[in-house]
Amino acid sequence: MVDTSKPHSTFTAVKSETTLAEVPTNQFRADAERLSHIIMEMQRCFLLHLSKELAPGNVSFPQFFLLAILDHKEVLTMSAIAQKMGHTTAAASGLVARLENLGYVMRSSAREDRRKVMVCITPKGSALVRRIREEMVGNLMKILRHLTPDEQKAWLHIYSKIYDYCQSK
Repeated sequence: MVDTSKPHSTFTAVKSETTLAEVPTNQFRADAERLSHIIMEMQRCFLLHLSKELAPGNVSFPQFFLLAILDHKEVLTMSAIAQKMGHTTAAASGLVARLENLGYVMRSSAREDRRKVMVCITPKGSALVRRIREEMVGNLMKILRHLTPDEQKAWLHIYSKIYDYCQSK
């Protein structure tokens, strides 16, 4: 268990020239546990504080995530939605139904196969995505102001590397 009462300075900084083999296993694990705690707390903070729409439960994070995906695509099938969301088709259907009831997405049957359900975002859904993203950007800018320019660049660099790693999986 990670001792969360310790200040973040207890995190061990490892120079970029240091190889993984040179980091003591117990310290490497302790650092990973500390990162695990930080990531979970940051996600909670971001989800609760970066958007007024997401915080009170008007739209859940999975619903927003789906809307953001749909905002970049014209139409997705239910099976494609399930795959992108990491859900079963039944769970994805429930997610889509809630968004449809709110007027953020529309469902229709594919012309070539009436059994295939197609989902697209509505103008109301696209407007919500833009509004939430703009609010998130504004709040992230407030956070970035607490960092030096070098720290801002480092944060973006590290998150970009993590993003690239996650995209390759």
